[in-house]
Amino acid sequence: MNWSELTWKQTEERYQAILTMPFVAQLADGSLPKEKFQFYMAQDSLYLEHFGRALALIAARAHDISNTLQYLKYAETAIIVENALHESYFKDFGLKDKGTMQPVCHHYVHFLKSTAALDSVEIAMAAVLPCFWIYKKVGDHIYNTIKSENNPYQKWIETYGGEEFAEAVQQAINICDEVAASTTPAIREKMTEAFLTSSRMEYYFWEAAYDNKIWI
Repeated sequence: MNWSELTWKQTEERYQAILTMPFVAQLADGSLPKEKFQFYMAQDSLYLEHFGRALALIAARAHDISNTLQYLKYAETAIIVENALHESYFKDFGLKDKGTMQPVCHHYVHFLKSTAALDSVEIAMAAVLPCFWIYKKVGDHIYNTIKSENNPYQKWIETYGGEEFAEAVQQAINICDEVAASTTPAIREKMTEAFLTSSRMEYYFWEAAYDNKIWI
C-alpha cells in the first residue's frame, strides 16, 4: 500500500467518530441549531484565511514546479472562492462578522502555519491534507446516504460532495503519495504524525462549534 492508504487506516476510527458526532449528524438531517452553524461558519471563515496562507507557504517551498502551481490554486480557492461562499452563508444565516478566533481554530491554524514554515515541505503537505480529504469523505457520506428535504445546510453539503472538489482532493492525495515515496522513512513517519494531528483537529473543530468552546 502507498502512504495515503497506510495513513488513512490509522485515522479511520477518528473519521467514523466524526460521522456520528452531533454536529455532523444534525447538519446532515438539517436539525443542527442555527447558532451552532453560525459559530462554525464564523470560525471556518477565519480558518480559511490562515489555511490559504499555509497552502501558499507550501507552494513557495515545493520542490516540483507543478506542485507549486497546484498549491497556489488551492490557496486561491481557500482564500477567494470558499471565502466568497462563506460570505453568502453569512447573509443567509444572519452573521454580521467573523468575530474572534476561538481556541480550537487558533490551535489548528497555528499548527498548520508553523508546520508549513518550519518543517519539511513533505510534512506540511501531509498536515493540510485532512482538511481536503476528511471534508470530501464527510460530504460524500451525507450527500450519498442521508436525504433530508428542505435542509437549510444543503448548499454546504453540495459544495463538499461535488466532482470539482473531488478532483482537487485526489490531486492532493496523489502529491502526498509521490513525495512520500521519494523521501526518507523518518520524514514519512513525521508526515503520518502531522496527518493524524490535523485529523484530530478536524474532529475538535466541529466539536467546538457544537459545544460553543470559547476563550475564558
